[in-house]
Amino acid sequence: MPTYVVSAAAGRFSEDEKLRIAQAITQSHNEATGAQGFFAQVIFNEVPRGNHFIGGRPLRDDQIFVHGHIRAGRPDDRKQLLLSKIVGSVMEIASVERRFIWVYISEIPPLQMIEYGYELPQPGQENRWLEQLPQADREYLLSLG
Repeated sequence: MPTYVVSAAAGRFSEDEKLRIAQAITQSHNEATGAQGFFAQVIFNEVPRGNHFIGGRPLRDDQIFVHGHIRAGRPDDRKQLLLSKIVGSVMEIASVERRFIWVYISEIPPLQMIEYGYELPQPGQENRWLEQLPQADREYLLSLG
């Protein structure tokens, strides 16, 4: 499951903005990788004033940081598409200029990930993996989106 951690100053996002950003990141991941929506989770990290520094000085601008942990094995062009879509979505939803958005992608080998109690498939094998799960687990995952 890709995990995207969105960090920004405490109070930076409204509940609606959080929902829209989470939906946009999930959709961006799906479009760039083909993985179903239930593979993506988005966590918001609100950073209290005085707890974030750049260049040794307290953060003074409207920076938004998105750090995504994804399964390794996807082509560079897919990762670039993913990065681009996330930046564009966050810019639009948060009404912030491009220079204030930082997005990172870190890759983890699928064999080093267990989610929903199962070792994850190689990229592109999600449907086959899903079909092999017990029916109750498959139904649960599909209910997530």
